[in-house]
Amino acid sequence: MPSHVHDQQTDRPTDPLERERAHLTASRTALRAMREDVEALDIRDVTANWVNAEALQHQIDARVAALADLADTPLFFGRLDLAPDPEPARYYIGRRHVHDADGDPMVIDWRAPVSQPFYRASGRDPQGVELRRRFGYTGGELTAYEDERLTDPEEAERVSALLRREIERPRVGPMRDIVATIQPEQDEIVRTGVEGTVCVQGAPGTGKTAVGLHRVAYLLYAHRERLARSGTLVIGPNRSFLRYIEQVLPALGELSVRQTTVEDLVTADTGVTVRGVDDPEAARIKGDARMAEVLRRAVRAGVTMPTEPCVVVRGSRRWRIPAYELEEIVRELLDRGIRHGAAREALPRRIAHAVLTRMERAGEAPDDRVQDAVARNAAVKAQVKAVWPEVDPARLVLRLLSDADFLAECSEGILTDEERKAILWTKPPRGVRSAAWSVADAVLVDEAGDLVRRTPSLGHVVLDEAQDLSPMQYRAVGRRCATGSATILGDLAQGTTPWATASWAEALSHLGKPDAAVEELTQGFRVPREVIAYASRLLPHIAPGLSEATSIRDAAGSLRVRSARVEELTGAVVDACREALEREGSIGLIAADARVPALAAALNAAGLPHLAPGTETDADARLTLVPATLAKGLEYDHVVLDEPAAVVDGEPDERTGLRRLYVALTRAVSGLTVVHAAPLPEPLAGGA
Repeated sequence: MPSHVHDQQTDRPTDPLERERAHLTASRTALRAMREDVEALDIRDVTANWVNAEALQHQIDARVAALADLADTPLFFGRLDLAPDPEPARYYIGRRHVHDADGDPMVIDWRAPVSQPFYRASGRDPQGVELRRRFGYTGGELTAYEDERLTDPEEAERVSALLRREIERPRVGPMRDIVATIQPEQDEIVRTGVEGTVCVQGAPGTGKTAVGLHRVAYLLYAHRERLARSGTLVIGPNRSFLRYIEQVLPALGELSVRQTTVEDLVTADTGVTVRGVDDPEAARIKGDARMAEVLRRAVRAGVTMPTEPCVVVRGSRRWRIPAYELEEIVRELLDRGIRHGAAREALPRRIAHAVLTRMERAGEAPDDRVQDAVARNAAVKAQVKAVWPEVDPARLVLRLLSDADFLAECSEGILTDEERKAILWTKPPRGVRSAAWSVADAVLVDEAGDLVRRTPSLGHVVLDEAQDLSPMQYRAVGRRCATGSATILGDLAQGTTPWATASWAEALSHLGKPDAAVEELTQGFRVPREVIAYASRLLPHIAPGLSEATSIRDAAGSLRVRSARVEELTGAVVDACREALEREGSIGLIAADARVPALAAALNAAGLPHLAPGTETDADARLTLVPATLAKGLEYDHVVLDEPAAVVDGEPDERTGLRRLYVALTRAVSGLTVVHAAPLPEPLAGGA
């Protein structure tokens, strides 16, 4: 059966299209009225004090912002006509709920249960849907619709033309939501319950990042009060990536989700400033899970056993707690494994309890006030200071990395002499402020901080590009969702750090979520079939256990591989960029980091303006020059890849280099042009 697509530019069936436009206009009017109602709220007489007034006003301001009508964002994108049960029903599915003056829904939030069949219903399983209608928009104007009659046995299963058009729409600007194009396997992950942690192994172009962000939006809809109290967090690989995705959640009406990187997360919580860079071997060792035990020993190293009794004077009486009894108390606290700070706070009360026991035996009747007074006694304080000193996490890590004897003591049987030598600072800094902390150092400080004081846990954390984290970084993220849930997103084939995880089971164990479900997305919607097949030649060399990605998009001519003489390479790359700019959409020129300055100069000389990654493109500036190390997670309509061999050679080993190349090859939505002078890496040799 042919696709039921009605378009004003073709057969112009004005009545149905005009009715849908009228509903869009009425819905926008209703949304504006909802916003005006909130803006008009008078809270002067309903709050007891200025604190309550401020809190309520903050909630009102957030509600007003969430009700914003974005002119270039369709208010609804689909319609469901349900079979009589007992009466027929019609629902418009959109990015947020809209109701009229009587409270009747005009648009249903895509996250509501009634919206689920829009994503999952099929001819084999219509789920009560007689008709599913998708809408097409041009510049914010409703211009087309397409119908699928799911209960018609004569209508064959097909790929929606409007769905493909939306997926393939040129990308200018930041990442946008995929709420209109969510596929059934994606929807199942999006609607996973708040209690469960899910890990998504997603090949390039399968939408794993969008799935993770939409899951946050869904959870905030379904469990808003709970997550409002506990908080949500999105963690990305770098700031350029965060700038690229930062508009997705606000477009869905969610404005309160914090977005950060692992580096910014740990530096904000530890107070250390990252100014140094580790060599790969030092970073690998510092990121190894064994460092957690080294730090635990370092924190405990300051605890010593009492050698003198504690004598507490109360009035005319002296109460003596012998050293052996004090030692029993200290050992019990150590054996319980509670955090250093909590144990230090418990110690004076335990000593005071021993004193009160003696008082009671002597016929006295002390109460809680007496116990508090004894715990604050100077002799008790002195005993606590002597046997259980305070620990400053940053100072502790500074000592560990500066003092060879202390490091050897704490890592005995854990690290080798060569590993200790690799992480010791050759020139110890004078103090915490002057130290050239690296990202891995900051994570160690964060771990030490958690050994002293429990890190607060959030309700839900999304971790994207997770395959690149070290075990210690996983632990840092896991602490922040210890009592909550998480969405872990990544692709083992795109692991481009020397410590990239070998398996999701290992990663989830370090994260503290060993029982998390692992889902695999292999059907691509973004990368054309010809391009993903070319990139997948690398899979046997970089991730032999992974399934090869497929694509629903067959775009003939989407891949071009061009060779050039060495002296003509840069000019050939500039020419490829100029050709790409003749097409619609965004252009990404991806190159090895070392090649970026020369290419920037060549683009300037050619009069081709270009942007840095994370800078929003527009109609006048559509070309972005992307260092290969920052390409992960980004996407462009057309990609020009400069010198693949240089991308591989820019990494410390061949496997990491081929993985970096795999990332670069899979950033294209519509077309990829590879320009090279050096021989292509062996897996890609032999033609396109």
